[in-house]
Amino acid sequence: MLPSRYFIELTQPEIAAQFQANPLVIFPTGSVEQHGPHLPTGTDIFAANVISHAVAERMDALVLPSTPFGVTPMHMPFEGTISFTPETYMRVVTETCHSTAKHGAKYLLILNWHEGNIPSLAIAAEALHRDHGMTVLTVQACYVAEEMYGHSCNGLTHGGEIEALAVLAYRPDLVHLDRIDYSSDHRHGHKMDKLRRTRSYQPVLTDIRSIAPTGWFGSPQHATAEKGAKMLDDIAGAISKEAAEIFRQLDGVQGGVAEIKQLRQVV
Repeated sequence: MLPSRYFIELTQPEIAAQFQANPLVIFPTGSVEQHGPHLPTGTDIFAANVISHAVAERMDALVLPSTPFGVTPMHMPFEGTISFTPETYMRVVTETCHSTAKHGAKYLLILNWHEGNIPSLAIAAEALHRDHGMTVLTVQACYVAEEMYGHSCNGLTHGGEIEALAVLAYRPDLVHLDRIDYSSDHRHGHKMDKLRRTRSYQPVLTDIRSIAPTGWFGSPQHATAEKGAKMLDDIAGAISKEAAEIFRQLDGVQGGVAEIKQLRQVV
């Protein structure tokens, strides 16, 4: 039994033994950016980390250390935002994950909670597969959350209930619902988010103020730690089940020889 799912908390022999038992690693990706007066700037990477750990428990995997930063120039007009260029970000992702491939990691699940990372992650994932032989699956966890909880949380909004729930599941002390103020207009925010999330037409917006002039919009006032824990369990369960099946399918068509273990029951 591993003492931790976090790669950096384990010893070298523990990691070596785990790679022999199940060579699956999870790489959380997010960003550091403003999320209004009530959520921390690390909201996206906190969400990615807590979901990654819950998925690792279910899939018998290790969670890799990842940079907290992402590609987020849209939020640079507001203090609290730190953004990488796509080139820097792709190198961090590929070099981190390639290092584990050299030591025996064969399967990589990239778990993302920041839309601005998606293009860079697609290129990095391709390189990790073609150049370094990893079987790679990228999961847009923020969209999984929207599919499962958008109907009850007024959609996936920047600084809204879904993101508040994700942080409540990780560090409730970092959520300050008593500070909720100056949310931007919901109708305009939803309209602009819909515009940029379509499959066929993808405009480039100058910055977050095109969506929410105050930097955030949503209705997080009903978020609770209990609901956050339930959302975490639901999302992790859905991702674990689907990811395991996708990896099995990839093995069938790509000649993989390792086998993702059956999901164990979580007590």
